[in-house]
Amino acid sequence: MDNQSYDVCIIGTGISGLSTAAFLLDQQPDIRILMLEKADQSGGAISSYHQDGYLAEWGPHGFLDNCEASKELIRFASLEDELETAPLSEFVRYVCLDGQLQCIPQSALRILKQPLISLPAKLRILGDLWKTPMAGSPSVAQWVEYRFGKALLPFADAVFTGTYAGDINKLKIDAVMPGVRDLEKQHGSVIRGVIKGMFAKRKSDNKRKGLPAMTSFKKGMGRLPQRLAEEIGNKATIQYSSEATSLTKTDDHWQVTTDAATYSCTDLVVALPVNAGLPLLRRSQPLQPPLSSLPEARIASVLLGFTEEAQVPFGFGYLAPEKEDRFSMGALFSSHMFPGRAPQGHQVVEVLVGGRRHEKRLQLSDNELINQVYQDIRQIMDLPTGPCFSKVLRSSHGIPQLESGYTDLLTWREKVMQAEPHLHICGFGWKGIGINDMTKEGQKMAQRIMTRQAQRDTAEVKGIYF
Repeated sequence: MDNQSYDVCIIGTGISGLSTAAFLLDQQPDIRILMLEKADQSGGAISSYHQDGYLAEWGPHGFLDNCEASKELIRFASLEDELETAPLSEFVRYVCLDGQLQCIPQSALRILKQPLISLPAKLRILGDLWKTPMAGSPSVAQWVEYRFGKALLPFADAVFTGTYAGDINKLKIDAVMPGVRDLEKQHGSVIRGVIKGMFAKRKSDNKRKGLPAMTSFKKGMGRLPQRLAEEIGNKATIQYSSEATSLTKTDDHWQVTTDAATYSCTDLVVALPVNAGLPLLRRSQPLQPPLSSLPEARIASVLLGFTEEAQVPFGFGYLAPEKEDRFSMGALFSSHMFPGRAPQGHQVVEVLVGGRRHEKRLQLSDNELINQVYQDIRQIMDLPTGPCFSKVLRSSHGIPQLESGYTDLLTWREKVMQAEPHLHICGFGWKGIGINDMTKEGQKMAQRIMTRQAQRDTAEVKGIYF
C-alpha cells in the first residue's frame, strides 16, 4: 500500500466535510487536504431528482437564509445567481387539525390571536411564568405539557414531525432545543428569557430583522454539494469509492487506511453521519462512546403531479400531528415555493410518509404508497382528478433521533476532542440535522484546525417555524 501525507484528511463529503474543506481553503489556499468518500459522489443525503420536467428532493428541501456560515459557503461555491428564496413572511404554512388545514402564522402573537385553541388553553401558556424548571431529562411532550399545557402538544408534534420525522414522546427536549432549555434554567421561564433576549438584541442592534426565507437553488439542493466539490476538487484531492476502514494515532500524526492505501495526516476530520462515524471512532478511541448507535427515522417522499385544476393551497405545505391519525406526515407544496418544480401548467406536491412512528408503511409497494397518499390528501385538499405524474423516492439515509442518551454522546464527543486536539468530529446528527447546523459545525472544525483553539459551544435559541 502507498503511504501519502497530507495536512488534513476529511472522511466524508457530505455538507459537513465539504464545509470544513471550503472554510479551510478559503483561509489557507495552500493547505494540503485529502477527502475520502465511500460513495461515488459528494453530498450525502443532499440530492435532487429530475424527471419529465419535475424537480424534487431526495433529502432536505432547503435551508433558512439566517445563517452567515451558509451564506459564506454559497459565495465559495459561486451559487449566488442560482439562489431561489421563499420568504416565511409571504408563504403560509398549515397544520391539519380536526381533519382540516389550518393556516399557522409565523408569529407567536398572531398565533395566539387565531382560534386554534381555547381561551383557557391560551391563558395556560402564561403558566410558564410561574413554573419552576423541569428536572431530569424530559421528553419534548412531557416538557411542553408541563410548561405550556396539553393544548400545545399537537403543535409541538407538528414541529418535530416536520424536523425529525420523530416522536415527541421519545425526543428529548435537552437534545432538540438546548437553547430554549437554557432559557428555562437561567430565567425560570421560557417566556421571561425570550423577552429579555429580545430587549438585549434591540439594544445591541437597532435594525430589526424580519422572518427568514427558505432557500434552495434553481436546479435543486443537489447543486450545493456539486459546486462545492467542484471548487474544492480544484484545490484539494477528493477520492471517491474510497472507504476509511481504520484510524490509527501515532505520536505526531494520524493514519487512515482504506482498501487501496494508507494516508498520513496531521489533522483528521471524521465528518460522517453519527451512525456511520461511531464504529470507526470506537475502534480508535480508548474512551468508548455511551451509545453504539442512535435510532433513525426513515421516510419516503411520494411525488404527485397535478394539473392546474387541483386546488393545492398556497404556501409551503402542511404537517399532520399524530392525533389526526392520517396516513401521511405532511406535504410540501413545492411548485408554490420555487418556480420550475413542475412542467408548465402543472404543480407538484411532495408527500412524506413513514417516520419514527410508522416505518412499517415503507414496506408497502410504490403503487400502494401512491394510492394511500392520494386518498389521504384528497380528504383535505380539493383534487378533482387524480395525479398525472407520480413517483416514490426512498432515500437510503435515515434521520438521527435525538432521544435518550444523545446528550451523553455529545459529552463523549467533547471529551474525545479535548483529549485529541488533532481529531475533529462533525457530521449529520452531531449538533443538529439541518444544513445550517452542519455548515456552522464545519466552520467550527476549520477554525479549530487553523487556530488550535476549541470554539466556544453555546446553545443557540432557534426560531420555531412550522
